[in-house]
Amino acid sequence: MTDRLKVIYVDDEPDIRTIVEMALSLDPGLEVRIAESGRKALELFATGFAPDIALLDMMMPEMSGQDLLARMRAMPEFAQLPILYVTASARQDDIDRYVSEGADGVITKPFDPLTLARTTREHHARIRSERG
Repeated sequence: MTDRLKVIYVDDEPDIRTIVEMALSLDPGLEVRIAESGRKALELFATGFAPDIALLDMMMPEMSGQDLLARMRAMPEFAQLPILYVTASARQDDIDRYVSEGADGVITKPFDPLTLARTTREHHARIRSERG
């Protein structure tokens, strides 16, 4: 099915990756890919996987979510990709800073696994609408 929304989730925590994968997989209209690090995400992109939206953990060893976002924004094919941080650091001044650094929004940890797919879709629709 070609109209599936392609999502990548990048997080170094195995338990969180499992929860997110299960939560997003509840929506049959989502095609979900999981990466355990920024490096693995970049390797996945190099195989031709082009997500419609990316969810990035902020705090990861080796390459933080902020570092990965900067690398992705420098790639022409991902310059306009909706990218959200998934983080517990979500005070309004944090969110404002993340947006000024290039993120399109934040999903706050802990999140509700039962509504994560809907939340992801809503963010995707909002961002696409804002960009016309």
